[in-house]
Amino acid sequence: MTGKTDDLDAVYALRTPEDSVRYYRDWAARYDRDFAAGMGYRSPHAVAAVFAALGGRGPVLDVGAGTGLVAEALARIGTGPVDAIDISAEMLAVAAGKGIYRQVIRADLTAVLPIGNSVYSGLISAGTFTHGHVGPEAFEELLRVASPGALFAVTVHSAVYERMGFAQRFASLGGRIKGFRTEPFDIYGPDAEGAHAGDTGWIVSFRKA
Repeated sequence: MTGKTDDLDAVYALRTPEDSVRYYRDWAARYDRDFAAGMGYRSPHAVAAVFAALGGRGPVLDVGAGTGLVAEALARIGTGPVDAIDISAEMLAVAAGKGIYRQVIRADLTAVLPIGNSVYSGLISAGTFTHGHVGPEAFEELLRVASPGALFAVTVHSAVYERMGFAQRFASLGGRIKGFRTEPFDIYGPDAEGAHAGDTGWIVSFRKA
C-alpha cells in the first residue's frame, strides 16, 4: 500500500506540465495495476455512467485520457468513437495499445489545442481536474473544440473545486452552457487504504449552448 500512497502524494504535488510529463513517464506501465486496481479507482466508471445517462454520444474527446480507463468504460456501454488527449506520451502509448481510441493526441491542456472548432459532440474526463494537474482555465479551449449542444461530463476533486476556482469558472460561463449539474461521488472503493482513501469529488455535467 505504501507505493500507492507515495504515488498519490507525489502526483498531487505536481506543479507544472513538465512535472507531469516526468512523473507519468515512470508511472505509466504500472498505473492500471498498482493505482487503478489497487485503489479501486471509481472515477472512470462513474463519469462514463453519467455521460451515458445524460444521452452522451460520439465523437467524444477523452480529456487527460491517461491509460484509457474512461474509454474502456465507454466501450462497455457502446459509446464512440473516442479520441484521447493527454500530455504524457507514455500514458498515451498504453492507451493506444488497448485499441479503443480512434486517435490519440499528445498536447498540453493548458495551451491552445491542436484541434479544430466544434469537432466533438461529447467531452469526458476523469482525474484530470485535481491537485497538481489542470485548472479551470482549460475549459476555454475545451468549449472551443465542442460542437453546439455537446455534453460535458468531468470529475473535479472536491478539495480543489472551490480553492482552484472551478466553481467560479463554471458560474462565469453563464449563457455559454446549459443544464449545469453536479453530483458527489467517492473516488476510491471501500477497500482503498491510506491518507487519500476517503477522497471525494464532483461529477460536473453540462451542455455547450
